[in-house]
Amino acid sequence: MSKIQIIGGGAAGMMAGIFAARNGHEVHIYEKNEKLGKKLFITGKGRCNITNAGDMDTLFASVMTNPKFLYSGFYSFTNEQAIHFFEELGVKTKVERGNRVFPQSDHSSDVIGAMQRELKRLHTQIHLHCNVKEIRVKDGCYHSLLLSDGKELEGDACIVATGGVSYPATGSTGDGYRFARESGHRVTELLPSLVPVEAKEDDVKALQGLSLRNVNARIYDGKKKIYEEFGEMLFTHYGVSGPVIISASSVIGKALKKRSLRLLIDLKPALTFEQLDARVLRDFEENRNKQFKNAVDKLFPAKLKPVMIERSGIDPEKKVNEVSREERQHFAALIKNFEVTLVKLRDFKEAIITKGGVDVKEIDPGTMESRLVPGLYFIGEVLDLDALTGGFNLQIAWSTAYLAGISV
Repeated sequence: MSKIQIIGGGAAGMMAGIFAARNGHEVHIYEKNEKLGKKLFITGKGRCNITNAGDMDTLFASVMTNPKFLYSGFYSFTNEQAIHFFEELGVKTKVERGNRVFPQSDHSSDVIGAMQRELKRLHTQIHLHCNVKEIRVKDGCYHSLLLSDGKELEGDACIVATGGVSYPATGSTGDGYRFARESGHRVTELLPSLVPVEAKEDDVKALQGLSLRNVNARIYDGKKKIYEEFGEMLFTHYGVSGPVIISASSVIGKALKKRSLRLLIDLKPALTFEQLDARVLRDFEENRNKQFKNAVDKLFPAKLKPVMIERSGIDPEKKVNEVSREERQHFAALIKNFEVTLVKLRDFKEAIITKGGVDVKEIDPGTMESRLVPGLYFIGEVLDLDALTGGFNLQIAWSTAYLAGISV
């Protein structure tokens, strides 16, 4: 029986603990918080989006960084196996739009509770309020943990499951990256991901609280389109958010660090430019003796109307029968291309996950063991792996944790 030490009692740490204990090892989990699964508790707005029920192609296509590294992981512990694992532990699941899998109860606490009961059944030793200060390597191999109270604890293997630096209030303060660097590993550039984005224009910030459904968003770096998505978005006091923008953040982060990007929102994607122009013309015909400012009510939500009128450059007091064809077509083009200048990502406090992490070239993809330090393993968000929203990031945690748990 080997003594396995796991740093971090979040999603990946608990999962690795369960599989290492099922393999007959003595397992110790060291968690600096007062309870396990603190970040898991708030995922999916507190409902816990366990995984995604899509096919393998969808899973790999949703991983933004190093998808090939996850080949062994995703096939060794699939999304179907993850669902089965939780069902066996008594967590009934359901599939929602976008193939997102949730507990039927809509409570993340049920997922955490089920894992805790299984850890207890397997006699895993949980050490709460326990802060690991340092990982010690001896003769090139993993040797021991040094706690912040000065205690040194020897072990046969160590699994680092410390998470990233997103939501630092949950204890994700980047310790794992420090452990990795101190033991000779490379850590790639860290960026907040799945996070809202700040905008330059004051009129965009004035739209705070306005939610748009069924819009098409395109993001350009110069003339090159780097992202396009259809769906919902939200204006905030600092810029833009909502599902379409949150997903975009995982694609545009590195480019946005260097320069601002252009977001073009098609407010009426169901209509071609010609159809939209005809629709505007029809609205104008119906309101021919009204002022321009009172003739566009049907086109936009009330909050958006003054911004669109201002951006159109058309005198709001002008009668619509006096609006020229050029002015009208410029207005239609504005509706198809509402422009926002994106200037920066919001910070880690608001990020769902961290992009970047321990360089996967230094990790064995079939076991999650370090190629540099035998006996040392890295799993979950601490690795340079990240995916879109929809349960994919938790699947990365389960799959990498499973491999470490059975290989350790």
